[in-house]
Amino acid sequence: MSVTLLYVEDDRDIGIAVSADLRDRGYAVRWLESGEGAAEAAAGCQLAILDVMLPGLDGFTVGQRLKRAFPNLPILMLSARTSIDDKLQGLEFADDYLTKPFHPDELAARIEVLLRRTGAAMSIPLTLKHLMVYEGDNRIIEADSGKEILLTGKQFQIFSYLLRHLGQILTKEQIYEAVWGESYMEGDKTLMVHIRYLREKLELDPAAPEIIETVRGIGYRVRA
Repeated sequence: MSVTLLYVEDDRDIGIAVSADLRDRGYAVRWLESGEGAAEAAAGCQLAILDVMLPGLDGFTVGQRLKRAFPNLPILMLSARTSIDDKLQGLEFADDYLTKPFHPDELAARIEVLLRRTGAAMSIPLTLKHLMVYEGDNRIIEADSGKEILLTGKQFQIFSYLLRHLGQILTKEQIYEAVWGESYMEGDKTLMVHIRYLREKLELDPAAPEIIETVRGIGYRVRA
């Protein structure tokens, strides 16, 4: 299986060159020119590379959001900023920080180190009924068929949050506020719709779910 990298860089010349070099080294690359949609694109990726200076949301904000959504996802920050304050700000959540300009070999070496560091977590799955969940790898495999189950970014975030609280009953408010970062409005059906779609992908019988359990009047939980 090839390793998929999320790469966020708004400079087209740099983005084209770096993406091409990484693909030549055998990586699959999802290149975005802004931080919009990064959480969706990160689903199924094994590492994120973020430029700090981006239009709209800066790389620090994007990185912090990705780390909340995918705690096991290694993040490498890229920046022309060389001040110690900027590096310290990035390293509050990121796993490495590389200043521009950099040689492609150095970037590749940093990526390899981060992937090796997280490799053990990626290789040991959590087994839930008929599913093998590779939390560090952001992958879910159907055990009998070996087929990968593809989730959207929001679906991954919801399921990951439930897994981080395995066996615990979580309220709709807790889940919504953790995933969307906004206050839950009573009667909002957004979470319920996402749970329904999740069950359609994860459950053998979505009408009788065995993985994502509804606790009536409270919320949801995933049983260990």
